[in-house]
Amino acid sequence: MTGTGVRLHAPEPGWSVTADVVVVGSGVAGLTAALRCEAAGLHTVVVTKARLDDGSTRWAQGGIAAALGDGDTPEQHLDDTLVAGAGLCDEEAVRILVTEGPGAVRRLISTGAHFDTDAEGDIQLTREGGHHRRRIAHAGGDATGAEISRALVEAVRARGLRTVENALVLDLLTDAEGRTAGVSLHVMGEGQHDGVGAVHAPAVVLATGGMGQVFSATTNPPVSTGDGVALALRAGAEVSDLEFVQFHPTVLFLGADAEGQQPLVSEAVRGEGAHLVDADGVRFMVGQHELAELAPRDIVAKGITRRMQEQGAEHMFLDARHFGAAMWERRFPTILAACRAHGIDPVTEPVPVAPAAHYASGGVRADSRGRTTVPGLYACGEVACTGVHGANRLASNSLLEGLVYAERIAADIARERAAGALPARVPRPPAAHGESPAPAVHPPLAPEARFAIQRIMTEGAGVLRSAASLAEAADRLERLQTRALDALDDGRKAAEPGVDAWEAANLLCVARVLVAAARMREETRGCHWREDRAERDDARWRRHIVVRLDPGPPSVFAPVVRTTESAHFPPTRPEASAPRRPQEQ
Repeated sequence: MTGTGVRLHAPEPGWSVTADVVVVGSGVAGLTAALRCEAAGLHTVVVTKARLDDGSTRWAQGGIAAALGDGDTPEQHLDDTLVAGAGLCDEEAVRILVTEGPGAVRRLISTGAHFDTDAEGDIQLTREGGHHRRRIAHAGGDATGAEISRALVEAVRARGLRTVENALVLDLLTDAEGRTAGVSLHVMGEGQHDGVGAVHAPAVVLATGGMGQVFSATTNPPVSTGDGVALALRAGAEVSDLEFVQFHPTVLFLGADAEGQQPLVSEAVRGEGAHLVDADGVRFMVGQHELAELAPRDIVAKGITRRMQEQGAEHMFLDARHFGAAMWERRFPTILAACRAHGIDPVTEPVPVAPAAHYASGGVRADSRGRTTVPGLYACGEVACTGVHGANRLASNSLLEGLVYAERIAADIARERAAGALPARVPRPPAAHGESPAPAVHPPLAPEARFAIQRIMTEGAGVLRSAASLAEAADRLERLQTRALDALDDGRKAAEPGVDAWEAANLLCVARVLVAAARMREETRGCHWREDRAERDDARWRRHIVVRLDPGPPSVFAPVVRTTESAHFPPTRPEASAPRRPQEQ
């Protein structure tokens, strides 16, 4: 059973395997955690929703940020991250990131990742928004994520880790004491197993990526449906900062009605000197921030949106014609190809761009060791909220966070096993689906509900928000939930359980929690922009919003929302002490 007694409406598991650790996700965070756990002698199973190389990591264009260049220091990287986070970063979490980051990148290179180098063999570094130094390492020009994914996937295959591909994770399994005992999952017709099954393990690492598909237009792939956050909520875990959804400023504009995954135009294009202009060629970001086009993403996204409102335009332009064909082809071949595929040639014309949902700065609350509020459940990467990003993620910190905190999780699990604190593998947990007490069922939704959720969220909780728009979004989402519950309870035709229905249910779960948090935060901060509360209010709101799921009578699954006392996160475990200083590299 799950911690709240709530689970997805799904068949009983028909097969099972056992492991010491199950890692859910195959991006930089998931595969790094799996490789480090395997290296520590832990029997590790990797579960991934599509193919092993099909996660969000491979879409990352810009690069990975670390203080690797001459004159750069972790302290300078820390300062830039804190500024971008708009007062809500956990400073100790950031210090861990920037101090351990350079060593983690070097270990990634030793795993087999190849970054672009200069004639002397030194790693080439570029700048992106919010960075005062060139500290972004890149690969293949603008294919950094693809190269990192390639290296990690090859390492996983070379070491013979057990993988379950094309598998949608459903719910966390727990034992009689409420401790993690594995996951249930559905394998989508391919591979060794088919249908609903279970991986029983005393440690589960969530590395499922983001939830960008909760909006109509996003840079996220179709698999990013918030499955990890929804699973954690049903398991009784706390989530935090979910209102802070970063909208990338420069996404290729494909039309006002375009939906689904949209091509990203990396911040590195601006880092190399491209200009944001309106239809008249005016550089409207000049004078709005000292870094102009290279201001933190929330500021650039707001600048673009304001200019669009002022001019009644659907998009702005990114002008990099001065790069010339040779630079475009060498430095940004992926972006060049994407633009040309849509009939735009950035060598000869400005590129139409507009903001789109890109990255969840919040997620499942995790401490400096990746531990959530559920014993045995860990989280890293975009699904997690470690306090690193605060109210707005600094460009190219995401890959680094996944790398650093995945290593920390593996170290903690190995330490727990060595100390005898990690339970031994068992073939089946004492409490699971179908056993007493009977779990409440999170109803499936008809697949078309996905598009209704996306429209509701885009209209009411997108770049611009207000009390009225959020209240309307909450009401419309509540009606979707009520209709699904009523259909399940009174015998009417409910949606058939299946991947599309489960994904829609997960999207509805995270959408309701996101809106609840956004309604509570009555200010503008970072990437949370309230039109009716235009100013930042440190006195009232320099604190985090924490949400858990309450199954509550009669099974309404209402978000329960509270705030922390300050910008510092409270411990995820009662026995946790103050965060430890980062290890020396």
